[in-house]
Amino acid sequence: MHDNKNFISLFEDYLTVERRVSSHTVISYRTDVRQFMHYLSNQAVPKKFTEATTLDIRGWIMFLAKEGLNHRSINRKIATIRTFYAFLQKRALIVISPTQPLRSLKWKKSLPIFFQKREWLSFLDQHTFGTTFAGLRDQLILELLYGTGMRLAELLALCASDINLTDGTLKVVGKRNKERIIPFPRPLKQLIETYVLKKEQMGYSLTENLVVTDQGKPCYPMFIYRVVKKYLLPTIRASQHSPHILRHTFATHLLDNGSDLQAIKELLGHSSLAATQIYTHTSLTKLKEVFKKAHPRAEEDVDAYTF
Repeated sequence: MHDNKNFISLFEDYLTVERRVSSHTVISYRTDVRQFMHYLSNQAVPKKFTEATTLDIRGWIMFLAKEGLNHRSINRKIATIRTFYAFLQKRALIVISPTQPLRSLKWKKSLPIFFQKREWLSFLDQHTFGTTFAGLRDQLILELLYGTGMRLAELLALCASDINLTDGTLKVVGKRNKERIIPFPRPLKQLIETYVLKKEQMGYSLTENLVVTDQGKPCYPMFIYRVVKKYLLPTIRASQHSPHILRHTFATHLLDNGSDLQAIKELLGHSSLAATQIYTHTSLTKLKEVFKKAHPRAEEDVDAYTF
């Protein structure tokens, strides 16, 4: 008889062996399914996955919405749960999937939130992280996310062996197992070297993952969220302080400094240029703001102009 943790383990094996998805996709799916498991176990009458109903899943969706998760993120989690129950059905562990009646939530596509260059650089210049293991690790997390534009899951899967300090590049495996090489800023080299040395001194070098917890275990999504929020919330004004905002900031700053859109696409690991083009809208918004402040005819309707 399987319990919920056994189901998750079987699901991970299925994703890795049969679906052959990337390691960061496995991490993402596992996180979503575990969150649903915790929701089920914390109900008045705890349930196994095989006992969950459509009503239970809808209750979880409402819970996520109340927690402040946007519709796009919730839809991704719904897609994960659909895949999970399709797996259980395929293994004859359930007869009918409780996800069948579910529909994705409608969401309005919005422009990405990012930090202004001056406030981000000011934060890096003014903040002292210290030389402790935790301080070095936290600084490395922030600077890797901003300095390379990598995704959260890519950071979690990053190993020391993926980094080439001589060339100043690192290798990540993105969505659909797509591998890419990303150059990183020169100041990051010294930070990585210092952190890796401290990690060895702490006795954590046996863990392949580059960033680890204070106990030497691989980091997990919520840990990274907490680190980012801890440092950025008190110092940088924004409506959100998630790891993904640093990816948006990376791309926006590159575009503002004249980088080619195709090059940014490759650095971000986007499958199509359409996904990258949203940053052109962000830069256009900034351009219009500059125009309004500086142009002699700024009182006119700037939105009527085509740049």
